[in-house]
Amino acid sequence: MDAKRGKVYTIILQPEADPEFEGCYNASVPALPGCFSYGTTREQALGNIREAIELYLEDLEAPGEPIPDEQTESHEVAV
Repeated sequence: MDAKRGKVYTIILQPEADPEFEGCYNASVPALPGCFSYGTTREQALGNIREAIELYLEDLEAPGEPIPDEQTESHEVAV
């Protein structure tokens, strides 16, 4: 069975802070340490992180390592 199917992960999408790369976005997955990507647009970053997640999970699955579940909670705090 493909352990990747049905998994949903929270991603963090942030605009690039470096002015040289204005308009670009960084994407990361807190539940998958080291899983990150970027794109020159939001849409590209989202597509790239989806591919990064798939490859990350394939690398875990090949030797039979467990596939992490989502553990991230998201909250907004007004200050």
